[in-house]
Amino acid sequence: MTIRERVQKTLRFEKIPDRLPVVEWAHWWDKTMTRWKNEGFPECSREESLQIFGLDPIPMIQGVCHTTEIKPKYHGAPLLSDNEPVEESYEKVRSFIMTDKKLSGIRENALKLKPEHDKGDCAVRLHIDGFFSYPRRIFGIEPHMFAFYDHPELMHKMNADLVEFNKRILDTVFEVLIPDIIDVTEDMSYNHGPMLSYEMFKEFLLPYYKKLVPKMNNSGAKVFIDSDGDITGMIPWFYEAGVKGALPLERQAGVDVARIRKQYPDFMMFGAYDKMVMSKNETAMRAEFERLLPVMRSGGYLPGVDHQTPPEVSLENYRIYVRLLKEYCRKAAG
Repeated sequence: MTIRERVQKTLRFEKIPDRLPVVEWAHWWDKTMTRWKNEGFPECSREESLQIFGLDPIPMIQGVCHTTEIKPKYHGAPLLSDNEPVEESYEKVRSFIMTDKKLSGIRENALKLKPEHDKGDCAVRLHIDGFFSYPRRIFGIEPHMFAFYDHPELMHKMNADLVEFNKRILDTVFEVLIPDIIDVTEDMSYNHGPMLSYEMFKEFLLPYYKKLVPKMNNSGAKVFIDSDGDITGMIPWFYEAGVKGALPLERQAGVDVARIRKQYPDFMMFGAYDKMVMSKNETAMRAEFERLLPVMRSGGYLPGVDHQTPPEVSLENYRIYVRLLKEYCRKAAG
């Protein structure tokens, strides 16, 4: 069975006879890699690192609307200028973000992945902006929260622009291959729940999801929301938007995947392994896999670290984690 078949069958809640996919969804922190290199890990690419650990590759096509021409002064700072009206400033920022050059780069990435994807030697993720994350990047983290009240018209314009550009991204990728997973980056929760109310979601985000999600679902790709924090209370919102999957399901924020599976039997999940136990010992890591095993057996779930592996985790401990991941992916099969 190919890697791509394993991923697809898992997300269709189908049984796999030998093992679940053994995957790592996030890039490792640079500080983590620095530590591992000091502990003897070789200088190599991410793809080579996956081979060294014996992990199944799920390479990502980056479709998020970043720009190198305009940079924030600090993390979370606005991209908009203080010296001109926000509407005019946004149009300038937009001209650097939503470009044909960006689409060309996305197409080139898809073409590079196509041969391995066609053979089934990898599954492919497409990572695109969502309707909370895109305005936040433009306004800046704190001003974005005020913009729901101070600049509602501009907020709607930003998301209308994003719908159209995301459709162009989808068309560009779909001409080459159909991703197995499309994850929409949002980060709209924290450790106590959503950062916005349902009323705000319904007014400012939901209309744009409804314009975009059918195109993704109709392609055959599985659609996930990518949000840190506790997304549990938002799952009904995702269903309303046509999305039935989420990652990374952070344990430290209180996310309980067993409870999610009981309440939402057809909801797909990716991640959920508590990264905070990985710096401890094999006993603690095994106990965390035991917590997840019933959900692994239920289908529709790709187990993995619930965010990037932190630098407190030694290379030896990560190797223990991977060994246990492979063991439990075999236990969950059949």
